[in-house]
Amino acid sequence: MPESRDIAPATGRLGVLTPGLGAVASTFIAGVIDARQKGIDPIGSMTQMARVRLGDRAENRNPLIREFVPLADLNDIVFGGWDPISANALEAARTAGVLEERDLAPISAELEGVIAMDAVFDQRWVSRLEGTRVKTGDSKWDLAEQVMADIEKFRVDNECERLVMVWCASTEAYREPTEVHDTVESFEAGLRASDPEISPSQIYTYAALQSGVPFANGAPNLSCDLPCMIELADRNGVPIGGKDFKTGQTLMKTILAPGLKARMLGLRGWYSTNILGNRDGEVLDDPENFKSKEVSKLGVLDTILQPTEYPDLYGNIDHVVRINYYPPRGDNKEGWDNIDIYGWMGYPMQIKVNFLCRDSILAAPLVLDLALFFDLAARAGEKGVQEWLSFYFKSPQATDPQVGPEHDIFIQGIKLKNTLREWMGEEPVTHSEA
Repeated sequence: MPESRDIAPATGRLGVLTPGLGAVASTFIAGVIDARQKGIDPIGSMTQMARVRLGDRAENRNPLIREFVPLADLNDIVFGGWDPISANALEAARTAGVLEERDLAPISAELEGVIAMDAVFDQRWVSRLEGTRVKTGDSKWDLAEQVMADIEKFRVDNECERLVMVWCASTEAYREPTEVHDTVESFEAGLRASDPEISPSQIYTYAALQSGVPFANGAPNLSCDLPCMIELADRNGVPIGGKDFKTGQTLMKTILAPGLKARMLGLRGWYSTNILGNRDGEVLDDPENFKSKEVSKLGVLDTILQPTEYPDLYGNIDHVVRINYYPPRGDNKEGWDNIDIYGWMGYPMQIKVNFLCRDSILAAPLVLDLALFFDLAARAGEKGVQEWLSFYFKSPQATDPQVGPEHDIFIQGIKLKNTLREWMGEEPVTHSEA
């Protein structure tokens, strides 16, 4: 049997901080409060509802994950966040329109009590939004220090023993890394010089890591996947991971593509288009912001299908992704996929998928799971990239960039559960036994 990890207990309060208090964050907060009040499990959350098999199937040991590993209790979570528009979580939830008033009314007092801190905001990175609750400072270094002060004040005021940060704000404009992102020292010099290539999300990442707070990136921005942040996370002993919550259309791709590959069915093209009308849709209507999302979405199929290993089946795929802003749809995103496949003797077939999903409803349980698992990782002595949590991301970070991340959701799920088994002194499940 593997030797179990020495994991610190989940005592005291856990503060969950979200840069961005919009549709995703407010839905996450409302759902946790609702679950606490009603004594129900939040649907879609692996940490709360999934079981993990231990040993052979004949042993019939299948505890809930939350009973198997020492996760923070939902009742011990305290919420905080920053937002450039909304004053509190209740206002944000009503503005987003994800949840109906009949669901918000019973928890309105608690939601209103989650006050948004003024945000680090720069319209050059999200041109379609206008921030009104925005920090000002002499430099980006000053802004980073203000965020660190916010973190510490939240920790003290709410008597939190531990904190985690999950980025829930908008997708930033696409950029490639520059020299300012090479090292911690170059990044800090860039902060002092207010380098234009340093984005708000990078300021939050830096502030979190300098404060010893694990950071998970729920958007396709360059943040904790930069060399300077990987160096800082390792130096300070803080877990990091990202990026971009795996919801909607990409979730379906990571479910369907492994099935096609398992049956050795060929793929000629995969056309994906979306319509949505929430704040995320408005931001992505700008070509620079869409580019960040497009890169995140397009990387999925190649890793799953391995075109270099199977050139005849997957070596020449037309993969197209489109996102269209359509205000009447609100948060209820609709994704269409046309998948052109071929089988025996090259005969063509098609798969059509029309996924009428609710983006924030799919994302909210991911925020909860990431917060709890990143807190667990910190208490287990983990630092740096947490590749075992790739299950939750469209574009996950890899511990070895030369090898790259795993995108197959089924393999990701096995890796996640095997990590938990090993930490708790149980044998990994390989499915080669009974």
